[in-house]
Amino acid sequence: MKRSWMSACQIGAVYVGTIVGAGFATGKEIVQFFTQYGWIGFFTILLSGFLFIWLGTKMMLISKRIKANSYKEFNEYLFGASAGTAVNIFMLVILICVGAVMLSGAGAVFEEQLGWSFQLGLLVTVILSVSVVLFGVRGLVGVNIIVVPVMVIFSFIIAGNAILENGFSFMDLNPVSTSVKGWLAPFMYVSFNLAMAQPVLVPLAVEANDDWVIKRGGYIGGAVLCFILLTCHISLASLPNFSSFEIPMAEVVKLSMLSFFGIYVFVIYGEIFTSVVSDIFGLQRQLESMLNVSRYVITMVLISIIYMISQIGYGSLIEHLYPLFGYVSMAFLLLLIIRK
Repeated sequence: MKRSWMSACQIGAVYVGTIVGAGFATGKEIVQFFTQYGWIGFFTILLSGFLFIWLGTKMMLISKRIKANSYKEFNEYLFGASAGTAVNIFMLVILICVGAVMLSGAGAVFEEQLGWSFQLGLLVTVILSVSVVLFGVRGLVGVNIIVVPVMVIFSFIIAGNAILENGFSFMDLNPVSTSVKGWLAPFMYVSFNLAMAQPVLVPLAVEANDDWVIKRGGYIGGAVLCFILLTCHISLASLPNFSSFEIPMAEVVKLSMLSFFGIYVFVIYGEIFTSVVSDIFGLQRQLESMLNVSRYVITMVLISIIYMISQIGYGSLIEHLYPLFGYVSMAFLLLLIIRK
């Protein structure tokens, strides 16, 4: 990439598109980690934004300097050769399952919000994802350059509407859950998401190959993530009984901006789609560095496995996989903080 603000914005867009997944897009993750803790959530989102800017940028700079072509090399540097190998095997399995979670989420959007077939949603997403992944980094950058600005605009409009109707009531929001977990939540949230993002951000940083572009891309990406988290939190705080909904952001739009609901459903789908693409892209790069097999064969085998696992269902996959991966990702965050 050439040293320019456009290149930095491309890095930032991929960073945002990689972090934003099904839980983020629907608002469920934001309720779970931030909004349920009331006014505390506003400040922990700011802390999360700082961590995304600092540690996301640091991860990409380390990747570029050690010339890590995939998350395998990065984890071996971070954890050491022996522990790194075990972490990489664990991550390979989890990332395949998370890809299935995202794909299943895309099918759920087709079924629950559009009234179409779940399987149709899976097949459409599979075909589009394979098309983008086979274009490599350019395809990944291209899809995020389109989806991320639309997502930012909608987040701003919805939050602005919530402030006009309710003022700054989100600062007086009473916690649904009062616990020290409210202050620990940003560390869990950032560690999980950065661990999930490394299959994309590590090879992307190496291809960018410029500290100036990487730093500014990391700053832009982290700042935009913080902005989207804040706007979604403000919007969700205006929703009565926000913790009782599976797709709370859709409920916000239904109540306050019904005429935009159809468009917003496609925005949610676009956000999930970018995560499916990012996951497959990172796995493809990892397996390509390990196996002497064509990227086309790897992509088709990967997508077939992910498609089969996605049949288990969105809720069941999240319930059993995400907590387990959260513990390992905290170790990842700690080592990323202390590693020079």
